Order: sequence, then structure tokens, then C-alpha cells
Amino acid sequence: MSIRGKTAPFVCIIAAAGLMPQFSMAQEDMLRVFMDHARILKLDRPVSKVIVGNSQVADATVADPKTIVLTGRSFGTTNIVLLDADGNAIVDERILVSIDEGNTVRVFRQTDRSVLSCTPNCEVHAQQNGAAAPGAATP
Repeated sequence: MSIRGKTAPFVCIIAAAGLMPQFSMAQEDMLRVFMDHARILKLDRPVSKVIVGNSQVADATVADPKTIVLTGRSFGTTNIVLLDADGNAIVDERILVSIDEGNTVRVFRQTDRSVLSCTPNCEVHAQQNGAAAPGAATP
């Protein structure tokens, strides 16, 4: 089997959603967004100020005074604080940006591990020993 023109023996394990718990209960309480995906946050009152702890992990855009678009930028956690005109917190939540496990394949070659994002073609998404840019060639 070959991936991006490279042929190598490997064992392929497909992680199906629900079969392998990926997050602890504490992480389940966070706002979750997938990397390079957007999530809509509807508010009950208008927002005046949007604060994101680390804009390299997630970004927030005001679509209208009661709608925020949260976008996952890179893997990790950060937080978001939304304030009303009086400075009161409307939202104060942690954000977890992760990979969409539903379309991934994990490849194990001896001690080398890779995660491929397959939508529809498989491309290297991240490596266990460090991050690789999406679309990077496998060794």
C-alpha cells in the first residue's frame, strides 16, 4: 500500500467515534471545535467585547450582536470571555480545539506514528512525536 507515492509496510488502525475514548470528563465540559472548522455560539443578550486567550488556537468573530463564530485554528486549549455593555461576563468558557476523529486513520510503522486526515484523500495531519503540517509528505 502506498501513501503519497511512498511504499512502506505498516499496520493501520482506524479509530471509530465512540470506540476509543479520547478525552477525560473534564475535557467534555469544554466548548469543543475541530481544527479548521467553525462553531456558532448564539447568545441571549448582545455582546460588547470578545476576548480569546490564545488567538493562535481559536478565533472568535462577531457575526451580529448575539451571534459569535468560533473557529479552531490549531490543536490545543484556550478560553473565551464574552462581555456585555456593562462589563458582565455572558460566557467564560474553556475551548478545546481537536482533530475531527471521524475522518482519521492512525498509521503505526514500528515506533513512528502518524494521523492521516481522510476527507476524501488521506494526508498527514499530525505525528505523535510532533506536529506536521497538513499535506506534508510522509517519511
